[in-house]
Amino acid sequence: MQQLAQIYLIAINVITFFLYGIDKMKAQRSKWRIPEAVLLGLAVIGGTIGALFGMRVWNHKTKHKLFKYGLPLILLIQILLFYLISST
Repeated sequence: MQQLAQIYLIAINVITFFLYGIDKMKAQRSKWRIPEAVLLGLAVIGGTIGALFGMRVWNHKTKHKLFKYGLPLILLIQILLFYLISST
């Protein structure tokens, strides 16, 4: 079960990272964009690290307060939940 969770977290973070890059590329070309709700939703379901790296590597969404402060908050909540679940 733990190995499955690790595979999931790696996969969702890699996907999230690349979707941030794709969205940045589409923004530069004035193409259809990935909705912000999708980008944030990916973070909520475990892709927060990928989202944070995507913001930095692609320099994307770095000025949006919802992403700048929301993603670290999501990560903090995830860490607290992991701690609470693993300590029981």
